Amino acid sequence: MEEEFRSILINNEQCAGRMRCLRACPTQALRVRKGKAVLLKDRCIDCGECVRVCPTHAFVPQTGSFSDLSTFKYKIALPSPVFYSQFGKDARPSAILGALKTIGFDEAYDVTCASESVSIAIQEYLDSNESPRPLISPFCPAIVRLIQVRYPNLLENLIPIESPMEIAAREAKRIAMQTLGLKEHEIGAIYLTPCPAKMIALKNPPRKKHSFLDGVIPISQIFPTVMRAVSHADASNGKPDVRGLGLGWPILGGQVACLKAEERIAIAGLTDVMRVFDEIENGKLKDIQYIECHSCPTACVGGSLTVENPYIARGRVLRMVEKYGSEPCQDRQKIQDLYRNNFFSLVGTISPSPVQPLDDDISRAINKMQRRNQIYDMLPKIDCGACGAPTCMTFAADVVKGDADADECVFLAMKTFESISKNLLDVIEQHSKKTRGHPERRDHDTEGSC
Repeated sequence: MEEEFRSILINNEQCAGRMRCLRACPTQALRVRKGKAVLLKDRCIDCGECVRVCPTHAFVPQTGSFSDLSTFKYKIALPSPVFYSQFGKDARPSAILGALKTIGFDEAYDVTCASESVSIAIQEYLDSNESPRPLISPFCPAIVRLIQVRYPNLLENLIPIESPMEIAAREAKRIAMQTLGLKEHEIGAIYLTPCPAKMIALKNPPRKKHSFLDGVIPISQIFPTVMRAVSHADASNGKPDVRGLGLGWPILGGQVACLKAEERIAIAGLTDVMRVFDEIENGKLKDIQYIECHSCPTACVGGSLTVENPYIARGRVLRMVEKYGSEPCQDRQKIQDLYRNNFFSLVGTISPSPVQPLDDDISRAINKMQRRNQIYDMLPKIDCGACGAPTCMTFAADVVKGDADADECVFLAMKTFESISKNLLDVIEQHSKKTRGHPERRDHDTEGSC
């Protein structure tokens, strides 16, 4: 069986074992063993929190680079709507698209307009389907992965609508094939991403066999080159400005702001997302129609592969929405017709990806669970992380699975040392008493003295 792709690698030479990643990981997917971080792939959801907090930059996102573009005859840049928020307030989105064409791309296709069309499709789905409520946005790959790993019962709540970046890639390729006579494999659609999770959407797209994207490049990698190009670009390049409410998608509430349903909420940050998912599993929030979810605490503008302060970026998004958002970029009737023709629909299913059990054999798993609980009862239950596991319970499970030794808990090691020391002192004291109480031994010791 092929090993599942994860978008994060660990550079052991860079890792100093400082354990910030251990505390930041929301799914307990990291351990520190022999002074180095270790990733448990079955638990990882590619959220990038480890990338964000590591002081030595030991976590390396697996995305792409400029060198990858040489394999395509025609190269299309698809910048995330976040990209526009990384530049100064005077940089127009249309000028940024133009700058991308000066640094090596043959075309730059705006994704925000596709975001507006997806918003219309979401509203159509809400109006015409009686599927389980609340429906959950599937556009953050880390959220989808979280549901696969921890909340498989909520997979049916993910709305089966294609993402804006996939819609944009499909349309950009279609236009290039029609106008230039190119074949699809000759065209490279490259997404400029704010986070490593988008690589998962490319490698393992939900509900379908392949992505229309051919690669992703981190915003942080391409930004300096584009920044220089924007600063030298002609501000009056004649390109129409990007417009529409899709500009607001990168910030919290940007998706639901495009919907007419009142029973809608937006959540950012995995801690709050998991709290809401727990409530849904407990039968609550049935009156909510739609939930917009982001794994990053400040939504997509706070992705780990961005360069700008997320709060400054959010302010720029709000200004762009105010300036360009009032005029729609899509004809609503046309989008509604496309929706009825399944242009936005995803018909496949998303499979659960549960964490590996203690043992594949049920009886052995039960025995190991009992042993885990026994070990846990011996632990201090303070979740200090000194053992290299995020919690005492995960450490107990690691011991049962053979991935850790009980003495790696400093508290258990101290108890063992105290027990050994006490036994040693008892032996010494007993030996001393025997020596002091034996007359022949005492006389022998006296004869040998001066």
